[in-house]
Amino acid sequence: MHMTASPHKVSAAGGAGSGSSSLVDTLIEFAGRRKGFWVFVSLATLFTAWEIAGRVPISFAFPTFLETVSALVEMALDGTLLPAYLITFQPLVIGVAVSAVLGIALGIVMGLSDKAEWLLAPVFIVLQAAPMAALVPLVTFVYGIGLVAKTLAVIMLALPVIVLNSYKAVRHVNPSLVDMCRSFQGNRFQQIFKIIIPDATPVLFAGLRLGIAAGFIGVMLAELLITPTGIGDLITYHRSIANYAHMYAAVASIIAVSTLTLAALQYVELRFLRPEKRRK
Repeated sequence: MHMTASPHKVSAAGGAGSGSSSLVDTLIEFAGRRKGFWVFVSLATLFTAWEIAGRVPISFAFPTFLETVSALVEMALDGTLLPAYLITFQPLVIGVAVSAVLGIALGIVMGLSDKAEWLLAPVFIVLQAAPMAALVPLVTFVYGIGLVAKTLAVIMLALPVIVLNSYKAVRHVNPSLVDMCRSFQGNRFQQIFKIIIPDATPVLFAGLRLGIAAGFIGVMLAELLITPTGIGDLITYHRSIANYAHMYAAVASIIAVSTLTLAALQYVELRFLRPEKRRK
């Protein structure tokens, strides 16, 4: 005598299994599509580890995450953070703007001309490899401790990165596009602005992001090594009086500002220049 399972029981068991499987698949699909979800998880893990490390503590000079946030809010409310950023942004904005314009122009020239490549490429390769932290103090002997010296420190770090990335971007432009432009009687100006620059835009923006990141490093080196002003002054002052929560808050704030700046630049690129790469 053969026993057969009740169809109602089979369907019920199958329905329960498929329901839980469907829920898991939905969560996986949600996590896979939502980039912000993983960003939140990553930051939550970092801040939790920071809080635990501060409470252990791993060092008496290492504050907890909550103490750092409290110090950051205090500096923002008492009016010390905003004026410091206004001072820091002056050489940063000027230096990055000069580096972007000059760097992209030089990179395009180097990418289009073998003579310019032979003349300029070794110079910027050496500048990129040079220990700029050792060279920044030398600027003070020539230009003093004012805005010019700080701007030059930003340019010294940002310009080589932008030039070399722009040069590589132009060199890797699809040659068939350039040949097509020539076949349609396009002149050199049209080749550059209608074919070469649009096709090289992804790498150009990648170099610009790297240049801005290097510019933040340059301005902080300038404020820590040349003269303590702006955010560098806050870091130096609170370190000297052993107020470590405020020191870490100043460091964390400049990291956050640089990260948001680079994220905003990437958003502009994807939103206006490369909409086909924008994720849904």
